[in-house]
Amino acid sequence: MDDIANQYRVKTAPYYRASGHEIEQFQAAYDARLPMMLKGPTGCGKSRFVEFMAHRLGRPLITVACNEDMTAADLIGRFLLDRDGTRWQDGPLTAAARMGAICYLDEVVEARQDTTVVIHPLTDHRRVLPLDKKGELVEAHPDFQLVISYNPGYQSLMKDLKPSTKQRFGALDFTYPDPGIESEIVAHETGIDPKQAEKLAQIALRSRNLKGHGLDEGISTRLLVYAGALIVKGVPAPDACRIAMVRPLTDDPDMRDALDAAVAAFFP
Repeated sequence: MDDIANQYRVKTAPYYRASGHEIEQFQAAYDARLPMMLKGPTGCGKSRFVEFMAHRLGRPLITVACNEDMTAADLIGRFLLDRDGTRWQDGPLTAAARMGAICYLDEVVEARQDTTVVIHPLTDHRRVLPLDKKGELVEAHPDFQLVISYNPGYQSLMKDLKPSTKQRFGALDFTYPDPGIESEIVAHETGIDPKQAEKLAQIALRSRNLKGHGLDEGISTRLLVYAGALIVKGVPAPDACRIAMVRPLTDDPDMRDALDAAVAAFFP
């Protein structure tokens, strides 16, 4: 089990720039083995934060990208056929519970509600996972923690967590960093000149003001890093912004023109 756990350890400390007290608060939640829910927009650093905390805590991290086709068996495991007959293969949630890893269910609302209910026994005082098909009750390792994330901006009546699921978690709100912190992140991640990083952050800030006025989401920190990486590789800044920040965000001609104008204002 230790050899398997080592495969999931975050070997190198990820760069994470705190914008509040989220590190200390998550640390306290882990010490209490409290399941945690991270809420925030796309590309604001939720997944990076989980990686950072897993490294800081010295725990393996098993990440599951949730989707609408994911079944309960995809999470907990299933019997497989091979030349010797049948054998059981643990799913990522079961493996994490056995080895004491942090199990991170990314964008959990994308999974079907009949799938997410399998996490309930792990998120209360029982901390167990029934494997009905195998006839086994897995008791979670003392170091196990369950973490989920989702983007409230994309919620709908059809894609939301049940109250019975939400109320099993503590929650941390994430948002995009202030421009000063965001430009520091972009400069660190890409090696771009800090002045150019500041301009990218200001363009992103203006795009976020258009949320609800033609845009579902503003330019994310992730996209700023992509643009910075292109600039460092020699792509002219206006082109890098269009490729990495504007074109992925919208296909609406008017919105593109508005964002291109913002880019031109900072990178003539």
